[in-house]
Amino acid sequence: MAALLIAAFAGGDQLKAWQSGPVAPTAHYLAHASAAVDVGELGLNGDAVQPENALAAGLGPADLHAALATEPPPPPSLGALVEEYGGTETEGREQHCLASAVYFEARGEPLEGQLAVAEVVLNRARSGRYPNTICAVVTQPAQFSFVRRGVIPRADRASQAWRRAVACARIAQAEASRLLPRDVLWYHANYVSPGWGRRLERNARIGLHIFYS
Repeated sequence: MAALLIAAFAGGDQLKAWQSGPVAPTAHYLAHASAAVDVGELGLNGDAVQPENALAAGLGPADLHAALATEPPPPPSLGALVEEYGGTETEGREQHCLASAVYFEARGEPLEGQLAVAEVVLNRARSGRYPNTICAVVTQPAQFSFVRRGVIPRADRASQAWRRAVACARIAQAEASRLLPRDVLWYHANYVSPGWGRRLERNARIGLHIFYS
């Protein structure tokens, strides 16, 4: 019996006690390491730059890092946008009304406060609860204190304050940057306390203005 067991284990088809057939041939780990792999099987982007291709093309580590980078560039700051969009001439009557609202309501405020005022005017024009044009919103009776009998005063168009107001109007219209939700329709200075403010949801305080939705 012992001789039979020795012969069985010495033979080419080794058997284990719980198996009735030959053991599958064992693959060496190097066989897996050297096996060709289809990039598509790994869910990788076949068009992406692969390290071996980059080296063959003579690209250095910095070039490879740049090619593989996926982080989008950060958005420009509001200050940079104001420099880009600034100007003294407005593009039509509607933009003039919007820039005038920014100028007279918030020219002493930080840029964020000026943009927020422009957004409130646009939010009103799009809300269905106020007139549907910018100029009609701005000149609506008893809404903006700088308007007198429906007339918008003339701003100092040679001033930096006017250039910034025009920039904020353009930025708001293009939605190049956004601060407030679209349902923010009201604001007031923080040194007054109108009764209607208690009935609304306070959204933000920017500079001297408190904004509500």
